[in-house]
Amino acid sequence: MAYHSVVLVKQVPDTANITGQAMKEDGTINRAALPAVFNPEDLNALEMALQVKEAHGGQVTVLTMGPPRAADVLRQALYRGADRVILLTDRKTAGSDTLATSYVLKCAVEAIGTHLAAWDLVFCGRQAIDGDTAQVGPQVAEKLGLPQITYAEEILALRNGEIVARRALPLGTETVQCALPCLLTVVGSANVPRPPNVRRMMAYKLAATPFDYPELLERWPEFETEEALDRYLAERDQRILVWNAADVGADYGRVGLAGSPTKVLKVDFVSLGASDNREVEDSPQELAEMVRELVQDYIL
Repeated sequence: MAYHSVVLVKQVPDTANITGQAMKEDGTINRAALPAVFNPEDLNALEMALQVKEAHGGQVTVLTMGPPRAADVLRQALYRGADRVILLTDRKTAGSDTLATSYVLKCAVEAIGTHLAAWDLVFCGRQAIDGDTAQVGPQVAEKLGLPQITYAEEILALRNGEIVARRALPLGTETVQCALPCLLTVVGSANVPRPPNVRRMMAYKLAATPFDYPELLERWPEFETEEALDRYLAERDQRILVWNAADVGADYGRVGLAGSPTKVLKVDFVSLGASDNREVEDSPQELAEMVRELVQDYIL
């Protein structure tokens, strides 16, 4: 049996390069001030979905919610093997907390099933490195009325309308079984995500959204109009599908800051500096004593 998977991915600020301009005064992230990357555990989720496709057949649809530049992660998904990608972008969703974000994503996943293809599995990374809440995946599952397998590390079996998966927990592992459709949040230890495929990079090198058309027309003035460029890309399966919140039937009162009960009261930048240093001998006894002191002082 073939399975259609939907993978929720996110373009996130590179938290390894945080600066003083990382946050706005209203407590939201200043994404324009930070380099953007593919959320690491979302890559693991995409890899797991691609492995399901390779083992059983089917399709992989990748969805991201974000500003127009978030289409970059969709191109990366196409290069790795995704069959279809969708950009959900709307200014009115800016500032959405996990409650509002999960609501819009739930609407989009339902729209995929209604307008594009029925799905069996929804994958997402365990958490995003910009918020570290690990809330969006479970909230999407709850709003969709789906069973969920969090901390998924490996799919052990897919058969007879059921899935068997192993969960990675702090003190060990757990094997669970549930009915399809279901949602899985995937941990970083699940797999090693494949790199972009050169052939697919060549095949999808023109993949673009309408937001990219002005720049493309500067490079290819022979198309003259955006309509002509759009037809050219559509004929070659290079046009990235773009939806807004209204397209997926979302209530604008439940998105963005208006639909987000979470408010950031204050943001502090904490700098940790060394106040003391001490040399220890390179011996098991000295190292053991150092670790004991660090634990005793709650440093470790």
